[in-house]
Amino acid sequence: MNGRGEEMLVGGLVLVLALVNAWRLRTALRDGEIPLYRTRLRKAEMGTAKFTALVLFNVMLTVALLVIAVDLLFVLDLRGR
Repeated sequence: MNGRGEEMLVGGLVLVLALVNAWRLRTALRDGEIPLYRTRLRKAEMGTAKFTALVLFNVMLTVALLVIAVDLLFVLDLRGR
């Protein structure tokens, strides 16, 4: 077996994780607060620069997760076997 089923499963899970993170980002931009574990960080409390940096980090994470998911699901072979 070539492991294609495992790649599809992991790719699907990574895609779901990316969508959950995108949902969190949407909420953060709409409400001005981002959930972090059991706390909620508010833009007014932490400052605009720190909040923006945290949001940008999450955007980069979401993009990376989407690239990984697309690679695994559509066999783009970005890993260069």
